[in-house]
Amino acid sequence: MNATAPELRTVVIERDFPHPPEKLWRALTQPHLIEAWLMKSDFMPVAGHHFHFRAEWGAVDCMVTEVAPQRTLAYTWSAYGLESVVTWTLEPSASGTLLRMEQSGFRPDQEQAYQGAKFGWQKFFGALEQVLATEAA
Repeated sequence: MNATAPELRTVVIERDFPHPPEKLWRALTQPHLIEAWLMKSDFMPVAGHHFHFRAEWGAVDCMVTEVAPQRTLAYTWSAYGLESVVTWTLEPSASGTLLRMEQSGFRPDQEQAYQGAKFGWQKFFGALEQVLATEAA
């Protein structure tokens, strides 16, 4: 029997947005904006805050683990047996802000969740782009 832990996988998406970090931070932390591109939530950017994302397919239990305004946001993401962590990193770039989303913690037997996250986050990033384009600065 192999005693080493199974290899966990991570979904990473990076995109350069033509907006300042402050604007992306608002879209990541204000519930009415989060709802516009991701899901309904009772999110608050406070370390230790427990919250939920809600969609037609169910809910995700979360807890904020890190908040560094306009730089880093991290929270746990627990749903349907998946125990993962989503980390957002904002970095000023020549054109605006490089946004990196990393969801880590997919076990080898969670292929469907892993593939779903790869697809889902691409879709969410597209919706985020629309929200940023229409939302006043």
